[in-house]
Amino acid sequence: MDSASQTDQVDFWFDPKCPFAWLTSRWILEVEKVRDVKVKWHLMSLIYLNQDKDIDPDYRAMLSDGWLCLRVLQAARELHGAETTLPLYTALGERIHLRQEPIGRTLIEGALADASLPTDLVAAMDDSSYDAAIIESHHRGMDPVGEDVGTPTIHVNGVAFFGPVITKAPRGEVAGQMWDGAKLLAGYPYFFELKRSRTAALDFS
Repeated sequence: MDSASQTDQVDFWFDPKCPFAWLTSRWILEVEKVRDVKVKWHLMSLIYLNQDKDIDPDYRAMLSDGWLCLRVLQAARELHGAETTLPLYTALGERIHLRQEPIGRTLIEGALADASLPTDLVAAMDDSSYDAAIIESHHRGMDPVGEDVGTPTIHVNGVAFFGPVITKAPRGEVAGQMWDGAKLLAGYPYFFELKRSRTAALDFS
């Protein structure tokens, strides 16, 4: 982080069900347009993260189908390459968050088609053999951040943080300015937290 001209490596961990990860992912894609940043995309699992936690029953029920999209994302990575992760995540996210479609075979098949991937990958949604690789990815992303965090999680040039949590993704130079601030904070080894209560509703526009 000591060179303004250096390409910043961002590793982004997401669960496709999380609306906050979705918004932060749309921000980081804007950042790529206006800053020298390269993003790699990785999977984490909210249902795995919360499996042994005392959480609200409604939240646990909401997470109950959490493996389905993740397994298909992992299958696509293994069979067609890691470069499939972003386009498939985008296709899934548009259906989950923008169109509010229920997660299931129809949504996943549609997202696979949108991402120009074979729709027979939908069979992976019920294949738990992919879970171990997802869990391994989860730990690579989440363990360096610590306890009591979720997604989005990003590693900025190897420094791991939960967030930023936003309710609307900034565009253009505003996205770049927010990145500059996040990178500056991430570069200070004794910075750990900046937080306030959310007062704005989710805005996917």
